[in-house]
Amino acid sequence: MAAPVATLLGDVVGSRAFPDRRRLHQKLTKALHSIGGDATDAPALTVGDEFQGIYPTVGGAIDAALTLRLMLAPEVDVRFGIGWGSITTLDPARGIQDGPAWWAARDAIQWTAATQLQSGLAHVRTAFRNAAASGADPNPVNAALMCRDHLLGSLDDRSVRILAGLRDGRTKKELAMAEGISASAVSQRAARDGLDLIVFIGHQLRQI
Repeated sequence: MAAPVATLLGDVVGSRAFPDRRRLHQKLTKALHSIGGDATDAPALTVGDEFQGIYPTVGGAIDAALTLRLMLAPEVDVRFGIGWGSITTLDPARGIQDGPAWWAARDAIQWTAATQLQSGLAHVRTAFRNAAASGADPNPVNAALMCRDHLLGSLDDRSVRILAGLRDGRTKKELAMAEGISASAVSQRAARDGLDLIVFIGHQLRQI
């Protein structure tokens, strides 16, 4: 039995509404290239606006999904399904794969798409399923992801930019200069919008 891996499936929310599909494709391709460094199989577009990749850990896949989401916001909204389990290569020449990890990721993203239509759960964008006998319990992971997604979905554009900067290791003073506001305003916004909390949650999820 092959060692389990984390599979990442993603697609664009409301992609058919984009007037320039070619530009959307280019933007996605560029962003996906930036999150392939830690991947076992770098994320890439498959059909239309869908993409997939493989990571050695669930935490790595979760972190990559968040990085991609922040890179594309606010213009492009994306959702994700993450699976944990084994995979099988059906066609090495074409890179066609199958297996429990992919089935789990597909189930997760389908759940995400359905759940975000429910009242009170509109900000849900990420879900995890475990198809292996070992690995993380999906219940606490999904609870953390849903809470984090709700915080993310409540942010305005400036807070999203500041959050992305904090995750990149930039100081609040540097971010204040970039935004043209005071460092105190950045600190107040980080506390009010839970930006420091989202960064902390990200560190914890990355360990899975």
